[in-house]
Amino acid sequence: MTYADLQEALHVLGLGERASMKDIKARHRALVKRHHPDAGAMSAPDVIRQINAAYRILSDYVTEYRFSFAEDEFYEQNPEERFRQQFMDFYHK
Repeated sequence: MTYADLQEALHVLGLGERASMKDIKARHRALVKRHHPDAGAMSAPDVIRQINAAYRILSDYVTEYRFSFAEDEFYEQNPEERFRQQFMDFYHK
């Protein structure tokens, strides 16, 4: 997989630079439901193949991604906690 493949997969599913596995699954489900030929959609079979291929690429990437459990990454992923930590002294005065 290349970075271009990853970007194309994000584009096909209509996702931004940040997405959780929950977001990826939900978007995949919605697109398959919309474009699946059995659902009466007038979609070409290539569209479903593209959607499924994009889902596999993103799913593989997320599954193989090595998460950082560093403190700075924790606060990047949890901005509310970062703000609480920054202003904790202010609220306890």
